[in-house]
Amino acid sequence: MLAATLGAALAFGAPAALAGTAPVSPSGAPAPVAKAPGGAKATAPSSQSATWVAGTRAYLVITAPGDSSAVRSAIAANGGTVFSNYDAIGVIVAHSASSTFATTMRGVSGVQKVGATRTSDVPADAYNPALPANPAQSSTPAGEPVRADMSQIKADQAWAVTTGSASVKVGVLDTGVDDQHQDLAPNFNAADSVSCAYGKADARTGAWRDVDTHGTHVAGTIAAAKNGKGVVGVAPGVKISAVRVAEPGNSFFFAENTICGFVWAGDHGFKVTNNSYYTDPWQFNCPDNIDQAAIIEGVKRAQEYAESKGSLQIAAAGNENYDLAHKTTDTASPNDSTPVTRTITNACLDIPTELPGVVTVAANGSGTTKASFSNFGSGVIDVAAPGSDVYSTLPGGKYGTKSGTSMATPHVVGVAALIASANPGITPAQIRDKLATQANDIACPSDSRCTGTAANNSFFGEGQVDALKAVGSTPPSGKYFENLGDVAIGDNTTVESPITVSGVSGNAPATFKVGVDIKHTYIGDLKVDLVAPDGTVYTVHNRAGGGTDNIAQTYTVNASSEVANGTWKLRVNDNAGGDTGKIDAWNLTF
Repeated sequence: MLAATLGAALAFGAPAALAGTAPVSPSGAPAPVAKAPGGAKATAPSSQSATWVAGTRAYLVITAPGDSSAVRSAIAANGGTVFSNYDAIGVIVAHSASSTFATTMRGVSGVQKVGATRTSDVPADAYNPALPANPAQSSTPAGEPVRADMSQIKADQAWAVTTGSASVKVGVLDTGVDDQHQDLAPNFNAADSVSCAYGKADARTGAWRDVDTHGTHVAGTIAAAKNGKGVVGVAPGVKISAVRVAEPGNSFFFAENTICGFVWAGDHGFKVTNNSYYTDPWQFNCPDNIDQAAIIEGVKRAQEYAESKGSLQIAAAGNENYDLAHKTTDTASPNDSTPVTRTITNACLDIPTELPGVVTVAANGSGTTKASFSNFGSGVIDVAAPGSDVYSTLPGGKYGTKSGTSMATPHVVGVAALIASANPGITPAQIRDKLATQANDIACPSDSRCTGTAANNSFFGEGQVDALKAVGSTPPSGKYFENLGDVAIGDNTTVESPITVSGVSGNAPATFKVGVDIKHTYIGDLKVDLVAPDGTVYTVHNRAGGGTDNIAQTYTVNASSEVANGTWKLRVNDNAGGDTGKIDAWNLTF
């Protein structure tokens, strides 16, 4: 979870908003926390829009999904403006400087809930956001040794089965990602990256870049490229999309930002998202608080929307060494103004990690121990992963060590991405189940706070994730080759994508595996052939499937009469007009 990350290798101060989950050193001891600068009020730089006024606050206005035009009109008539709206889930983000706005809107027909999302003013930057810096890049010597965290979850062994498919998109909902980093650029998906700071999608080039260091570190653990330098991520073949939900200067993750991020994830085909944060300013949102009830409902609807579109959310459990199943007090909220100590119950939720459907991740320390800082809780923790002294990417081509459940979560996200790569078409619920069943049991230590069995307990949930078991415990006996380069498929055209095979003795097997990943909106147009080095053609798909989208399938071909070494080709013939696509990736396993 955000703000629990500063390892000894990093000498940066803790940004004020990161106080929500006390930063930890590699030993787990609390690190100093910076005081929030300047209180709750923002001041308007002269370069910002004249529409900003002091006292402007943000609200979630919750309605029935569908046409919200009448409610939007009421917002304008009652001293507010619509900053963004999400009709598919019935959520409007409104701004107003009126102290009576929320009370008045709660009486409007069709309005179900209204809640302030912050106890501080909306920054002036929201109306004319500055682009984050694009840092100069350092280079690193060749060499990428397998790190202890990767071997601990057997990611290095899983790579013999799959390094992940380029068709699998992973969303990093965080402080942003340095897309120019040498270890991230090969896998970065700029087309689906965005800033959701302030609750509105900003797709300008670079809006997604890191305003801290946290998101870049997370991204490297998930999918740093296997390119002979730096580090390797758990799933180095998948694509990373950055969704910056943190605001600059303080790295706050307000509810409207998270809602924007989840809706974006659903609409842009993210198979899994990483959420190493809680939704500011409340560490726990309580349903008996009128503002926090709206936050719970709004973020919950956005998460459900993303999942309905095929996206699984995975989130950090937090770093307070707190029992999430026995909540009593919250001393950290609101973290955007002046925190107060309040009594809470289990009805109060850490958002998004405690929402239904979200996979909650605890952190392991060395081996299979509990990291000293990791939150826990019976029925709350789903799985665990390494979270102490994790070495990964940092902005500007750099690398460094961080600790926290923030660092454990991307390990699980990487395993989920490998599962999705090995099982095209798998649903979020099925990935959740597979994450649980493949995890290795960890018995409770001699600690009275740990309750449950080795199979499922309050410290580790179902256990520590195992990437090799997740993708199939037996790697293929032969060598694996792939081509991740995109080849456009136009109407009524024939295109080819080559793979050159070397170092394989004899002929191809009778059970030759051909993995095909084609994006196309009408696969009934397509004939797909495997072309052997000698020109022999093996048809694997011949205009079947009608108007079905996409081919993501592994075919078995009897190619035992073909010499293995040489250039194999995937040939795709489009036989009709009106629908186009691309060869996204394909592979051969001998």
